[in-house]
Amino acid sequence: MDLAELQERFAIPGVLGFEQAVAGLVVAHVTAPAAEATIYTQGAHLTHWKPKGQAPAIFVSEKAEYAPGKAIRGGVPVVFPWFAERHDGRQGPQHGFARTTVWELTSAMLAGEEMHLLWTLGPDNVSRGLGFDHFRLAYRMTIGQTLTLELTVANDSGNGGGVSAADQARLGAPLIFEEALHTYYAVADARKVSIDGLGGTTYIDKVDGFKEKVQAEGSLRFTGRTDRPYLNTEATCMLHDPAGGRRIVVEKSGSRSTVVWNPWAEFTATMPDMEPDGWLHMTAIETANVGENTIALAPGKAHTMRAHVSIEALG
Repeated sequence: MDLAELQERFAIPGVLGFEQAVAGLVVAHVTAPAAEATIYTQGAHLTHWKPKGQAPAIFVSEKAEYAPGKAIRGGVPVVFPWFAERHDGRQGPQHGFARTTVWELTSAMLAGEEMHLLWTLGPDNVSRGLGFDHFRLAYRMTIGQTLTLELTVANDSGNGGGVSAADQARLGAPLIFEEALHTYYAVADARKVSIDGLGGTTYIDKVDGFKEKVQAEGSLRFTGRTDRPYLNTEATCMLHDPAGGRRIVVEKSGSRSTVVWNPWAEFTATMPDMEPDGWLHMTAIETANVGENTIALAPGKAHTMRAHVSIEALG
């Protein structure tokens, strides 16, 4: 769907509009009564969410690249169908293909003060070349004073007539995938933030040789580069940002993993699409299913992962 079609089908004067941005990427601008937001059709990638009366809640690097096929540094990348490096012995881009593929907007509606958007993604030549040809993704965004993101994955494979026994076996196989809403939250000073909700949870410390560890009870605080998938947790996380005077609350469902990430100064220096002090102003808390929480979805079944984000003032 091109820019003219998006405008004709979905534009709402003063509330939802579309434009062609840098390098030909198409971007949607939301100015709903309760919040403003920006979403790129490539990746259905939300790069801005600002509830009315609040500071922006989503971080995007000032050096982020905006180009076809390039992942945008920051915002909410949709990670699918694998997390980080592909680990089934086959080749594929970091964090899968969903974040660099153009999604289709299929519904846009203003309900009260909130904007509701539905994005969909199905197989294309790129995904088929990577071995994924029987999936459907539906990504619902509810943009208002709070932000709700719902990612539904469906396995639409099944046995059909006129195909070989080998193809029938393949078509009837489970869809194996990892997923994450790789959300970069904006903070005033990452050195001062703390995260509640993960005490006692087992995690993989990717900075320390992928060792399995258990998070101490109490708040998690950053003292250096942090890259941790927390496993078998459905807990709500609370990101306290005292320098910013607020708390960001991340509730979730359909998710058994939470990934916490901050590159700190030394790793940021190796990232060409991040400004040197970018790490100070972001904290990633990712609603996810990764590692031992990988999903095996039977043919004809669907799975929904949901993140609900709200902001509270610190007393």
